[in-house]
Amino acid sequence: MRILVLGSGAREHAIILALASEAEHHEILAAPGNAGIAHDATVIPLDPNDPVAVTDYANTSSIDLVVIGPEAPLVAGVGDALRERGIPVFGPGKAAARLEGSKTFAKRVMDTAGVPTGRAVRARDLGEVGAALDELGAPYVVKADGLAAGKGVIVTSDRVLALDHAATFLPTGAVLIEEFLAGPEVSLFFLSDGDTVRALSPAQDYKRLRDDDDGPNTGGMGAYSPLPWLDERFGSEAAFVDLVTRDVAEPVIRQLDAEGTPFIGLLYAGLILTDDGVKVIEFNARFGDPETQVVLPRLAEPLSRLLLAAATGTLESVARPAFTDTVAVTVVLASEGYPEKPVTGRPLSGLDAAEHVPGVHVAHAATAVDGHDLIATGGRVLNVVATGTDFREARSRAYDAMGHIHLKGGRFRSDIAARVAG
Repeated sequence: MRILVLGSGAREHAIILALASEAEHHEILAAPGNAGIAHDATVIPLDPNDPVAVTDYANTSSIDLVVIGPEAPLVAGVGDALRERGIPVFGPGKAAARLEGSKTFAKRVMDTAGVPTGRAVRARDLGEVGAALDELGAPYVVKADGLAAGKGVIVTSDRVLALDHAATFLPTGAVLIEEFLAGPEVSLFFLSDGDTVRALSPAQDYKRLRDDDDGPNTGGMGAYSPLPWLDERFGSEAAFVDLVTRDVAEPVIRQLDAEGTPFIGLLYAGLILTDDGVKVIEFNARFGDPETQVVLPRLAEPLSRLLLAAATGTLESVARPAFTDTVAVTVVLASEGYPEKPVTGRPLSGLDAAEHVPGVHVAHAATAVDGHDLIATGGRVLNVVATGTDFREARSRAYDAMGHIHLKGGRFRSDIAARVAG
């Protein structure tokens, strides 16, 4: 197949690496890509957020499948334009992508579908924000209603900080003040063709910048998969997945279909395991980052077959995806100043040595070639991904490899998967 992957981050690099590892050879193209992706796919100069440009290219280049990685092209309607031309695309249309693009829309769909989630109040000015904060109480949860690149949420007991966060986003739209939910968080991905749902293996990510879940929220500083501690609470990972499929994913997919906005692509459920049961924190309309980097290396069957089945409405013919018994851990290297003001343009070195550690590969997130140097071009620069027979082995490999990489001022968490490694 000729497959076009849209995006430039570590998530897209992980998707490309999974496609490239299959026994069947694929011609993989990427737009706009990054320095690491360029080693594993043909990078083309194409604006991934331009529906006309993407559709014209896919049509004239005989692309068999388009995989949309980030959220911006989805909200821009790239998926709709491709489907109108009969081009298979893995990624929802603009209307269904509002599950991620609008927290208010997502809450309304969940309420209508009977999906368990926390209370939320939509606020359009600081007066309404203050009243909602007082109504729901501390800790305060404030979310930008629209896209915010993973940085639109604050959880704090400081009312002033909560108000300041709301003030940052109110000029561009409303914010949501949500009920604080306590418990461990789980990320679970679902493939959907608009009707049938197939779950992948769960993962856990680390949103806070520093060890011990301290510091500001980020796009994610690391992740691991599977989650062995689910066995204690639910009997098995499979039982947990079945419960969330029945109570969360299937009702949402049915509701969107009933509203004439079928969801075709990847439904990401951000979940929290409260004392009152599993509840949804948020939905995303695409693969999560960095969870994708630890879920896909464990997939025991061709990713391309799953994506194409979802894109062509034939997911019902595909059994639940199988995963290996290996475990995976990823650690994110971020630039100095991330997430507020990342310092970019600094050289990276040591990646070859890192990838010589057994079971390790590097997924590039924000890199480019400048002359003879590999440089960091964004906040989250790369992911060190390690697999192993157990978490102790995988975690040791990940941090061994990270020790070979140098980026002036670079930072990473040292506690990823520490709790499950023992």
